[in-house]
Amino acid sequence: MKTTAFFLLVAIFFQTFCLQVQQSFAQDAKTLAMTDLADSQAYLQKMMKLAKPRPDYSKQIEALLKKMTLEEKVGQMTQLALGMIIKGRDQDAQIDPAKLDKAIVKYGVGSILNVSDQALSVDKWREIVGEIQKASGKTRLKIPNIYGIDSIHGANYVRDATLFPQEIGMAATWNPLLMHRAAQITAAETRAAALPWSFSPVLDIGRQPVWPRFWETFGEDPYLAKVMGAAFVRGLEGDDLRSETSVASSLKHYMGYSFPLTGRDRTPAWIPENYLREYFLPTFETAVKSGARTVMINSAEINGVPGHVNKHVMTDILKGELKFDGFIVSDWEDIKKLVTFWRVAPDEKEATRMAVMAGIDMSMVPNDYSFADLLIQLVKEGKVPMTRIDDAVRRILRVKYELGLFENPMPSDAAKSNFGRPEYAEVSLEAARESLVLLKNDRNTLPLAKNKKVLVTGPTADSLISLNNGWTWVWQGSEESLYPKNKPTIQKAIEQKLGGRNFEFVQGTKITRPPNSPSNGTPTDIDVETDVEKAVDKAKDADTVVLCLGEGSYTETPGNVTDLTLSETQLRFAERIIATGKPVVLVMVEGRPRIISRIADRVSAILLALNPSSEGGTAIADVLFGDYNPNGKLPFTYPRNPNNLIMYDHKLFETEETGFGNAANRAQFDFGFGLSYTSYAYSNLKLSSATFPAAGELTVSVDVKNTGARAGKETVILYVRDEYATLSPAGKRVRRFAKIALDAGQTKTVTFKLNKDDLSFIGSDNKPTVEPGEFTVMVGGQSGKFTLK
Repeated sequence: MKTTAFFLLVAIFFQTFCLQVQQSFAQDAKTLAMTDLADSQAYLQKMMKLAKPRPDYSKQIEALLKKMTLEEKVGQMTQLALGMIIKGRDQDAQIDPAKLDKAIVKYGVGSILNVSDQALSVDKWREIVGEIQKASGKTRLKIPNIYGIDSIHGANYVRDATLFPQEIGMAATWNPLLMHRAAQITAAETRAAALPWSFSPVLDIGRQPVWPRFWETFGEDPYLAKVMGAAFVRGLEGDDLRSETSVASSLKHYMGYSFPLTGRDRTPAWIPENYLREYFLPTFETAVKSGARTVMINSAEINGVPGHVNKHVMTDILKGELKFDGFIVSDWEDIKKLVTFWRVAPDEKEATRMAVMAGIDMSMVPNDYSFADLLIQLVKEGKVPMTRIDDAVRRILRVKYELGLFENPMPSDAAKSNFGRPEYAEVSLEAARESLVLLKNDRNTLPLAKNKKVLVTGPTADSLISLNNGWTWVWQGSEESLYPKNKPTIQKAIEQKLGGRNFEFVQGTKITRPPNSPSNGTPTDIDVETDVEKAVDKAKDADTVVLCLGEGSYTETPGNVTDLTLSETQLRFAERIIATGKPVVLVMVEGRPRIISRIADRVSAILLALNPSSEGGTAIADVLFGDYNPNGKLPFTYPRNPNNLIMYDHKLFETEETGFGNAANRAQFDFGFGLSYTSYAYSNLKLSSATFPAAGELTVSVDVKNTGARAGKETVILYVRDEYATLSPAGKRVRRFAKIALDAGQTKTVTFKLNKDDLSFIGSDNKPTVEPGEFTVMVGGQSGKFTLK
C-alpha cells in the first residue's frame, strides 16, 4: 500500500508540474499576434524590473572557497570541449570514463561546452550531462558542472527543437513580446536537455553589413537592439534561474566585435571610446541591468587591444561601472590566440596571465589542459594573486548556486514535457511571418491570386538551409540531412497553397558546398547553373514568377566575402527570367543585405526573408498569397552599392548636396521601411510642451489610422534630432517605438514619454552629455520641435 501511495503521489506531482508549465506557456501565437506593444520604453523598464534581487548565496560561497585548494579553484575557471571527454562522434558519442575522470576528478573542470559536430537528442544530452554531473558528485567538494551551449535561434543543438528566426529576423518584427516568448521556449527546451547555460544573445551592433555574423545581430540601431536584447535575456532567465524552464544567458561578444574595418571576421576595429559607449555599450549595459548572468568576450580587437586582454573594457567598465557580478568567459581558444594571432604575448603562459588579470574568469581553453596547468604555476610564482582567483571562482560559484545546480544538477524527468510542445511551432510561425519585410509592390502585384499559374525558381526556393543559416544542427548550418522533413521549403509551401495545376517548380541555379570544404575562412558556397533554360521556358508560360535568390549558410570566417553584391550567377539568371516579360516577385532569403540594384528596379515586387527559420517557407507562402498581411520593418539600411554603406543615423550632410557630391549617397531601402497590404496615415502629432520640462518628461502623441481595406499591424517609430551639438549630431536617432494592431478604418493614439537621457550623447570626455538647444521629434512623416533650456 505504501508503494502504491508513493507512486500515486509522484503521478499527482508530475501532472501538477506539467499543468503549471502549460499554464506558464499559455500565451500562444494568436494572443501575441493581437497584443499591442504600446511603448518600447515601458516594456524595457518592465524587463529590467523582472531582474529582481536574486537569493544571496554569499555564506555558502565563502564557506566553499575556504575549503578549496588552488587546483580546485583553477579547475572551476577551466572550460573544456565535449570532445575532451568522449569517444565516438555525433549520435554514437559515449563518455570515455578515463577521459571524464581526468577532466572532472583530477583537474576539477568546472564547465564543459559544445557538441560533437552535430545536434544530439534530448535523451542523448541527458545521458551525457548526467554522467558529467555524476562524476562531479564524486569529487571532494561535489561542485556541479555548468554545461554551456549555443542556443542561438532556439535550442539549435538539440534534435527536433523549435527554431525561430535568427536575431536579424527577430529585429525585423520590432516585437520584443515575440522575442521574449521565443526565448522562453528556447530556455525550456534547452534546460529539458540538461543544458543550463546558453551562449546567447548576440548583442553586437550590426553596423557593418559585410561582416559574416551580421545576421546574428539585432541590426544597426542601439535602441532597438537593447530592447530586443533585454527581452531575450529575460525570456531565457525567467523569474527564477532554478526553474526547469530557465537557463543562464551569456551576452556576446563584449564589445565592438561586429565593426571590423574590413568587414572580415576577427579583424581589427577602430572605435573611439565615446563612439564605443554611444553605439556598442548600450545593448550590454541594458542586458546587465536586466539581470544577465554571464558575458562572453569580443573575439577580435579594438584599437589594437585584443578583447581578451582589454582590462578597461572588462574590469573598469563591465565589472566596475556596470557592477556586473556574474562571470566572464573567453571565446574559443582566444587566450592561445593572444600568442598565435594577435602576438601581444610571447608565450601561452604570459597570455594566460594577461587575460586573467584583465578580467577573464573562465577560459574556453578548450582542447587541452594548458590553461589550468599554467595558471596554477602563475599563482605559485606570485604573478597572479589569489585574490584575483577567488574573485573569478566566487563569480562562477554564484551562478551555479543561482541555477540551483548544487541542489539539482540534473533536471527532473518531468522537464522533458517542456520539449516540443505543439504551441511552440505556432509561436515560431508567427515570428517568421512578422519578420518578413515587403520592400516593393508595384501595381499591387501582391498578394498573388491562387487561380493563376505560378513558376517558383531560384537557388533558395527549395532550401531549409537558406531559411535558417548557421548555428542550425551543426555550426555552419550546412548539413541538409539533419533538417526536419515535415517543414516545407518555399516551393513546397507554395505548392501546398496552389495544388499541382497552377504550380511549377524549376531549380534554375543552386547554391552548393563542395565536399570537404575548408573552414579556414575561405568562402565555400558556390552558385552553379542547373536548368536555367528550362526555368526560362517555364517562365514564359507562367502568369507570375516567384524568383527566390539569396544566400546559403555560413557564420564566422567561412562567411567572409569580398563583395556584398549578389553572385553573378544569380544576377544573370534573374535577368534571363525578367527578360521573359512576366511579372517577377523577388524573394530574397539572406542573412545580410546582398546588393541587388542591378535587378531591383526591374522586378514587380520584393519580399525580404531574413533567415526566418524552418517555418519560413510557410510564412513566405502565407504573405505571397495574402493569407497574412506583412508588417516587418527593416532593422538596418539596405545598401544600393557595395561601396556606399551608410547608416540611418548618418549626419545630414552625408546625403545632402553640400558641394561634396553626397546627394547620390542613397540607400536601396531605408532603415525602418516596410510595406503592407493596407495603408496607414499619421496625423495630429502633439508635444506636451514647446519647452522640455526642467525636471520630468515630455509627452509625444500621434494618431495612426488604418486607411486600407484590411486589418494590419504597424510599427510606429519615434526619432529625435539634436539640431546643433558640440559633436556633429546624427540626422536622427530612434528613441521609442510601438507596434499596434489596427482593423480597417480604425484609429489609435500612440503616446510616448521622453526624458533627458533621450537627448544625451557621449561627449569627448566619454561621459553622457545633455546640451541646451533645439530638438526635432519625427514620427511617420510628422514632426514637431521643442527647446531644452
